[in-house]
Amino acid sequence: MPLSALRWFTVIPIVLATVGCSSNMIVERNVAVPMRDGVILRADIFRPDTNKPLPVLLYRTPYDKEFAAAEYTTHLSAVKRGYVVVLQDVRGRYASDGVFNPYFDEANDGYDSIGWAARQNWSNGDVGSFGLSYPAAVQWLAAVQSPPQLKAMAPAMTFSSPRNFFYMNGVFDMSWLPWAYFNIAPDARVRLGIDGETSDSDVASAWDREGDEILSFLPLRELPFLRKEAPFYFEWLMHPPDDDWWSWAEIRGHYDRTDAAVLNISGWYDEAYGPEGAVTNFNGLVTARRGARPRTQLILGPWQHGVFETREHGLGELYFGPDSEINYDETLLRFFDHYLKGKNNGLEREAPVRYWVMGANEWRYADTFPPAVAESRSLCLGRADRSGVLHDCAAESRDPSSSFLADPEHPVVDPYGTFAPHDFQDLADRSDVLVFETLPLKEAITIAGYTRANMFVSCDCRDFDLWVRLIDVHPDGRAINLMSPGGDVQRVSYRDIAKGKQLLTPGTIYEVEIGGLLTANQFDVGHRIGIQVSASFAPHLSRNLQTGESETTSARSRTATITIHHSTDHVSVIDLPVIP
Repeated sequence: MPLSALRWFTVIPIVLATVGCSSNMIVERNVAVPMRDGVILRADIFRPDTNKPLPVLLYRTPYDKEFAAAEYTTHLSAVKRGYVVVLQDVRGRYASDGVFNPYFDEANDGYDSIGWAARQNWSNGDVGSFGLSYPAAVQWLAAVQSPPQLKAMAPAMTFSSPRNFFYMNGVFDMSWLPWAYFNIAPDARVRLGIDGETSDSDVASAWDREGDEILSFLPLRELPFLRKEAPFYFEWLMHPPDDDWWSWAEIRGHYDRTDAAVLNISGWYDEAYGPEGAVTNFNGLVTARRGARPRTQLILGPWQHGVFETREHGLGELYFGPDSEINYDETLLRFFDHYLKGKNNGLEREAPVRYWVMGANEWRYADTFPPAVAESRSLCLGRADRSGVLHDCAAESRDPSSSFLADPEHPVVDPYGTFAPHDFQDLADRSDVLVFETLPLKEAITIAGYTRANMFVSCDCRDFDLWVRLIDVHPDGRAINLMSPGGDVQRVSYRDIAKGKQLLTPGTIYEVEIGGLLTANQFDVGHRIGIQVSASFAPHLSRNLQTGESETTSARSRTATITIHHSTDHVSVIDLPVIP
């Protein structure tokens, strides 16, 4: 063992009194885990006090393994259940050596860490992995490298493609800036020995002073902040969403590269990449394993992004009730018990899909998602008496189109600071937001799966972003969103990303599909089904300048008149996945 590793290594016996167990647990701190290029990562190992080799659960994080051990309980529950748990700092973070390049090194480092865990004398050779968000992404990036020792994994709230993660349907995700500012920069300053805030309170105060400037700065590539702490961010901005450079982070199309059993978990108010990632990854595994047992499950609840959020009973404007929670630790360990220990605990007899229907406030179970019973029901856009309507497509619209003026310097702004079901009725008063609604429903309509907006649009500009937010309009007027922002937008120049960026010819009508409106909701009697259409929804994604130039290299913008067409020749439509 290198001297640098010996300096970090300790063995501490601990009693599992905190989880109600009287047996001893051995904790080994900062154990060296060598990577193929010689860089040393470090891990804390939690294991039962036994000489019997056991299955291993691996958790890899950029957010400090010591924080994870203090904040969460999964590792303690797992040791009590007879697992060895390895909590590891990823490359370049906290106790681990090397340079942090987010996600880029996780495929090889994850593969090497899995193999290392399987070879230890306390391991029986079978490895599982768990974690949420970044600790979930690292699982997939490693899994598609085909590590033979990886038998099961539980990636929660993560992505399926860099094009729905770093970008969302052609638009760069601005949440990477606060992510780097709060989560990455403080430790980077310590490691690099550079000036700047390092404590949580100081970082928060600094963001209060300069956060608005950071998020609104143009061009994106010339941002003067974070250039030393987060050089990776500026590297990302060098690569548009259609650049093949992103292939290193692609999960889609690689599902045949892993034999591991996979538990996919997300929530309707997770980051937008989360539910899309869970559904896409689940279906990708089912397709890749056709003819064999797919050994994958999908859980979609009414939750925000986070472990503790899975046990909340309400969110934002809505109360779901106690049945909406899950026991995160127990859910994971029951899955691992079945696939790592071979326990006959009934898992294989259950429906592989479990999803929460908001409005009805109940769990539904299915063999597929979207459920096989879902049938498409179309609502056409139109206007009547100067009001936007969603109507049966057999009816005719009185006006052939609806238009609004969009100004990138004065975008539509999300008034809320969290992803949750909020009341957006006040946005309907803006002149740059179009609202289309049904009449009050005479019978409830339940949907589950992808709602698709197929829109005919034109603009007197070279490019714009089209947002279509799906809304449940309550009888009291509250306009409740049914998902987090991101899946409900399309940069029109990337309407067919396989063809690359295609700028618009002003005045030409284009057909644009937004297919990522993913949710499950019951629209009750007296409610209205609605959509809000705009060209922006700040501050979540980057600004479309509407000039055809990229906001990564330009700051010049222009106003534009955007038209939604709903004539008999250009029928704009919302397709709902209706279930019984």
